[in-house]
Amino acid sequence: MHMTMTHKEPPPCFGDLKIVFPESGEGFRSSPKTCLACEHKTACLKSAMGGREGLKVKEEALDRAYAAGMVGFFERWSKKKAFHQKAADKE
Repeated sequence: MHMTMTHKEPPPCFGDLKIVFPESGEGFRSSPKTCLACEHKTACLKSAMGGREGLKVKEEALDRAYAAGMVGFFERWSKKKAFHQKAADKE
């Protein structure tokens, strides 16, 4: 359930990656229309992407960029190392 612009408290779905940035059947992610109307959308998505699951999403995107030739081996290695360090810091 998403809140409207009149509420001050974040909704229960706040920062839940599976709700606020779900994966489609084709493997792409996007926010639902209900999230776009929420006053907490920016902070919520930042919170979701800043967590361990968000780091996995970023790593998957990096792997796709590498496979498409948009990122080189060393850049991919460096960024993956940083993602793993951030994930370890969150434990």
